[in-house]
Amino acid sequence: NDQKDAGEPAFSPDGRYLYFSQDITPGPVFEYNKDPNTEIFVIQRLDRRTGDIQRFVTGAGGSIRPTPSPDGKTLAFIRRVRGKSVIHLMDLRSGEIWPVYDGLDRDMQETWSIHGLYPSMAWTPDDKSIVFWAGGKIRRLDVASRKISDIPFHVRTARRVSQALRFPVGVAPKTFETRMLRWVNVSPKGDRVVYQALGHLWIRDLPDGTPRRLTRQSTPKEDHWELFPAFSRDGHEVVYTTWDDDKLGTVRVVPATGGEGRVVVRQPGQYVEPAFSPDGRQIVYRKIEGGFIRTAAWSLEPGIYRVPAAGGEPTLITEEGEQPRFGAESDRVYLLKQAGEGKRQLVSIGLDGKDERPHLTSENATEFQVSPDGRWVAFVERFHAYVMPFVPTGKAVDVGPKASSLPLRRVTRDAGEYLHWSGDSRSLHWSLGPELYTLDLKNAFTFLEGAPDTLPDPPAHGVNIGFQAESDAPKGTVAVVGGRIVTMKGDEVIEDGTVVIEGNRIKAAGPRASVSVPAGAYVVDAKGKTVIPGLIDVHWHGPFGSDGIIPQRSWVTYATLTYGVTTLHDPSNDTATVFAASELQRAGLITAPRIFSTGTILYGANAPFTATIDNIEDARSHLRRMKAVGAFSVKSYNQPRRDQRQQVIAAARELGMMVVPEGGSLFEKNMSEVVDGHTGVEHSVPVAKIYADVRQLWKGTQVGYTPTLIVGYGGIWGENYWYAKTHVWENDRLLRFVPREVIDERSRRPFTAPDEEYNHFNLARIATELSREGVGVHIGAHGQREGLGAHWEMWMLAQGGMTPMEVLRCATLEGAHYLGLDKDLGSLETGKLADLVVLDDNPLADIRNSDHIRFVIQNGRVYDSLTLDQLAPNPHKREPFFWQKEKPAFSFGPSGTSVHVDD
Repeated sequence: NDQKDAGEPAFSPDGRYLYFSQDITPGPVFEYNKDPNTEIFVIQRLDRRTGDIQRFVTGAGGSIRPTPSPDGKTLAFIRRVRGKSVIHLMDLRSGEIWPVYDGLDRDMQETWSIHGLYPSMAWTPDDKSIVFWAGGKIRRLDVASRKISDIPFHVRTARRVSQALRFPVGVAPKTFETRMLRWVNVSPKGDRVVYQALGHLWIRDLPDGTPRRLTRQSTPKEDHWELFPAFSRDGHEVVYTTWDDDKLGTVRVVPATGGEGRVVVRQPGQYVEPAFSPDGRQIVYRKIEGGFIRTAAWSLEPGIYRVPAAGGEPTLITEEGEQPRFGAESDRVYLLKQAGEGKRQLVSIGLDGKDERPHLTSENATEFQVSPDGRWVAFVERFHAYVMPFVPTGKAVDVGPKASSLPLRRVTRDAGEYLHWSGDSRSLHWSLGPELYTLDLKNAFTFLEGAPDTLPDPPAHGVNIGFQAESDAPKGTVAVVGGRIVTMKGDEVIEDGTVVIEGNRIKAAGPRASVSVPAGAYVVDAKGKTVIPGLIDVHWHGPFGSDGIIPQRSWVTYATLTYGVTTLHDPSNDTATVFAASELQRAGLITAPRIFSTGTILYGANAPFTATIDNIEDARSHLRRMKAVGAFSVKSYNQPRRDQRQQVIAAARELGMMVVPEGGSLFEKNMSEVVDGHTGVEHSVPVAKIYADVRQLWKGTQVGYTPTLIVGYGGIWGENYWYAKTHVWENDRLLRFVPREVIDERSRRPFTAPDEEYNHFNLARIATELSREGVGVHIGAHGQREGLGAHWEMWMLAQGGMTPMEVLRCATLEGAHYLGLDKDLGSLETGKLADLVVLDDNPLADIRNSDHIRFVIQNGRVYDSLTLDQLAPNPHKREPFFWQKEKPAFSFGPSGTSVHVDD
């Protein structure tokens, strides 16, 4: 993103000049939805004698693929003219320009162009003809007559392709292991551990106790989330924060033996990261801003605060910094702050807000922990934990995995988070998923007393401190009676059918005459309606929380569910947040589609979350850490070399995981992703047409395709078509679940274009061609428009030529098969999970009826789709969202965004 493309170099015949194409649009970074009718690219000319660069060929439609004639008199190039890519000629003496051929495939000016904007052209040696590629053929243009002739060729070849990664996934076992344990914290004496799981604090005696709830809330209605636990230095108390969508948050203290929390900060707020001072008299914490997914109320004056541990009036220490923690002193607190040039710095500051001192600076560290005696510091950088002596010098010292100023040791095999120290500073604790790790420092440094002659490798396994939880499964029977049932068993349609649901699974599905309705069943009258399987969005994005806080009622997930999306797969989200949300949903503690995710992407570019992969063991390590927290898939995201991507695939095959790679708008890379056996290709290929070579190759594999037409590469995003063609801002269902501000900013002032300028029509035709060759095609709405986007994706597939039945299959069964979920999801068959959508109108007659939803049934629970009130088996009304109250306090804020761009 952080560069403008320049490429397609070509020398003049005499070697003096170098012509090349360059993106000259404003700003330093790549942007989507650029207008090729203006000027995206120009042809530059470098004079190799003087070093001067001249903007040589300019004009509307851009100028690309410079190709000088052998006699040096004419320059051939390509320009976009009203949707067509056209070969032009330029007289290099007079500067006159004229078009000669307009039958090219579409050029790549609107997307990334690291492999060039159009395939190379060439003049014949006699300067009379130009040879080029178009329409899947190699063609010859006679410049004088402008006659076109094909140059016949045929290629017979074989390509070795790898088996696509795909493994079965159990969607809803009766119990599941809690894997995303957050804020794991061992007591100073090492005799117990506290953590958050399923929204509440749990404590477990070490080494082999049974986890139990730490806190007791005063009334069932006060069922708030509990977050960020931390022991006092004497181990007698635990400080934590709370969150309630209606009452907001507090800071509380509870005895380590358990009980009801005592409130120490009573003013409602949004609080995180509390910590006791060593003497136990003070508590520091961070106050944050809300907005977007949470209310923005009580967000004023964010910063680091202190409050007496007995309770009282909070005092602001500093407006900047995060992760407040103490070392040896009770009057100074350590903070992680942003430094210049994207760096992060560990500083300390007095509790009076004065005397800030820098200590350590890092390019990519995300966490620092100073030991209780102040002699050691541990930090996390790019997922690994490191430990080193802490020697304050009065100035910042650069640290990192390769730092050499002080002894440094990596202590994790795969990853570590939630670093903290034993009370005597002799051991470091961390966790990964459900496992707790402890390292005695004498096993990290040979110069310590008692250290072995040879230091052991970092521990491969820790102590599993999680527990088994029950999956949500309602009791009772539901019957959907009299509807047209589109089962997804082939093309089967039962015109007058009944689906019987017992608990959360389908007990029977068939013609009404042959399926009896059990006595006492809740009956959904589906006469005149159509019943389809729940939609599966395999490339969904959206916030599940921010700053560690997951709302109890997220309008984002409700809005997704109201449109019939009962299962989602998010191939890029914060690891801790998304898997915590997934477990909350699985346990029935939040209302949301079934949540699956890759967690944080395996990022190949430079960032604090870069996943460095230099060999197969690196790849194994990254996949092990993701599997530990609950992932069955990973997103290989623009790892720059093909062998790195292949190592991810090899590791995934060993570990039984799937790999859904970022397509990256690079056609050549997409083809290698198909050949190498990825589970699928995420995002569209950027070309406007494919030919028999691509079809033959792809159909010979089991690699899936998720074109995400809504953000389709190569031209205007499909999303923009629906803003231009429909009054999204008037959509009543959307307005019931999405704040008006979020809808209006994208919908009320759309840009328009002729239909032939909308690229999603091309991409949808490609998806249709591949689907009919047997390639699995799925919907992925990218989180662009909550819930409704899934239907836009379906409608766009139909615009590419798919029949309504083909579209519905892409939106249900194909997505389930893609992710290995098809044993439980994707069709209406006996034994499968009860995820259904009841439509008022028939989508087989018109796919645009797909959003005419009357009821959503997820996991056997029946919802009125217009309100998401639960109708059965436990009827209750949905509570309003924060922005639906008299004082809504909505803002976009720092905790969310309304648009997802390039993941």
